[in-house]
Amino acid sequence: MPVFGLGTWQMGGRKEHDLDNDDEADILSIRTAIDSGITHIDTAEIYANGYSEILLGKAIKGYDRSKLFLVSKVHAENMSYENVINSCKKSLERIETAYLDLYLLHRHNPDLDLKQTIKALDYLVEQDLVKNIGVANFNKEFLAEAQSYTKNKIVCNQVHYNLEFREPEVTSLLNYCQNNDVFLVAWRPVGKGNLLENIPSIVKEMCDKYQKTPAEIAINWLISQPYILTLSKTRNIEHLRDNLNAIGWEMEQNDIEKLRKEYPNQKNISDTVPLG
Repeated sequence: MPVFGLGTWQMGGRKEHDLDNDDEADILSIRTAIDSGITHIDTAEIYANGYSEILLGKAIKGYDRSKLFLVSKVHAENMSYENVINSCKKSLERIETAYLDLYLLHRHNPDLDLKQTIKALDYLVEQDLVKNIGVANFNKEFLAEAQSYTKNKIVCNQVHYNLEFREPEVTSLLNYCQNNDVFLVAWRPVGKGNLLENIPSIVKEMCDKYQKTPAEIAINWLISQPYILTLSKTRNIEHLRDNLNAIGWEMEQNDIEKLRKEYPNQKNISDTVPLG
């Protein structure tokens, strides 16, 4: 999997299609990211009620599909066997692609049979509709359960993780992923931008040492750790440049641990989507 991906949450709207959305700006941001070397693009059927997927489909027209790594997610309410398959096919139609490189369960649904959900993912792989399968926002226990049911590899777990929010660490999910060949894909690597405000002295120290911006430090702290990838959504070209400048160099191990221990006001649970 590519180490950095472009997220599309809020492109086209939030949970419903925003009729006043600037579609051209969203399409341009995706194309600019691809032109800058980003091939991993993440979306979901729930984003703008499917409209984000439509925008992605428009944005990738003219590009070599084989060089892109496209990811979508099935919503928790659609995780019955039949609905997983139907949701995937609808996502493919909206994106106008024959297959997805990765298809994720958006979060665990305790009201549905996970074994049947995983069986549907296996079917999608068998039918060549998806190349890889994974989960999002799963805790360690449910990730292990999902692994026990599948005939294919669970390649990743996409979760809320950054310098401030440490739930994957305190719940041992990160350690589990690193020891079981599962990538942890960290969303909101710089928070909602709040990690770039009131910069802690420990981050300023790292900025001076590596001659990088706070965003570059925050992102590289993640991807310098084993089995961690990340994705972020931005329309801002400067922010995109920061994201790209976080790639291609590696933070020293002692600095990774220093940030892990000394970054102030750490939170032990996500304020957006707790693991479950």
